[in-house]
Amino acid sequence: MSNVIEINDYSWKYVNTRTPAIEGINLTVEEGNFVGIIGPNGAGKTTLAYSIDGLIPGQYNGIKKGTVEVFGTEVEDYAKGELQQLVGVVFSDPEAQFTAMTVEDELVFGMENIGLTLPEIQERLDWVTELTELSHLLMKPPYEISGGQKQRVALAAVLAMRPKILVLDEPTSMLDPVSRGRIFEVLAKLKAEENNTIIVIEHSLENLIPLADQMVLMADGSILLQDETQAFFQQSKLLLDKGLYPPGAMHFFHELKMKNYYQGKYPLTVAEGIDLLREIKGS
Repeated sequence: MSNVIEINDYSWKYVNTRTPAIEGINLTVEEGNFVGIIGPNGAGKTTLAYSIDGLIPGQYNGIKKGTVEVFGTEVEDYAKGELQQLVGVVFSDPEAQFTAMTVEDELVFGMENIGLTLPEIQERLDWVTELTELSHLLMKPPYEISGGQKQRVALAAVLAMRPKILVLDEPTSMLDPVSRGRIFEVLAKLKAEENNTIIVIEHSLENLIPLADQMVLMADGSILLQDETQAFFQQSKLLLDKGLYPPGAMHFFHELKMKNYYQGKYPLTVAEGIDLLREIKGS
């Protein structure tokens, strides 16, 4: 697999701020990978997301050092609007993305802007509404549906553009557990059926961990750790030091290890934890 994102010695400092929002970032993402990015508030996660999409420096003033390359091209070298057809961003506040009066118009808007034919629009509309289970809401105003439905509309509008890279910036931060789970169900379908490269900035680790191929830990504007998901979460002490608490099953086995009752790898899910406990009991 080739790298679709390559970030080298990258720093960004917003105007009228004393210190860089992110500094010395080195990050590579392979095509088709699902990457989770976690970290405390103010770690620089959103700045990194905007940098991949070209919103930084395109729509923000500041000082940039280093390079951010997407598909081998520096983000600043893309023609206006070209990069946004390759990289789609879903924000934490879905209403910030709405421009139309009905869900259907919202989903169609971007496709019309890039000049798709009516048959192409209809084909993509059918695909994305089935994927996100929005068919029954097409005639509804997007501002009058539930929070979880709004987030699925925002996600569907981006997916309809068929970007090769999908970046989600805390897409479930304002959702209840059921709605949060439905968003990740959509992402699971994308992971299984499509070849999108997916980057998710998220606090809900229970939903993120089973899907992520790799995890990235950010704090104070820097990347502290990047590794495959299983190896990443063996560094539980580092996560706890940054105020990040792994899911219950993982934290339980971490406590067992700290008391010398267990020396193996931490389970990534509750189901894995149950299996491990059965093995321990059986032995």
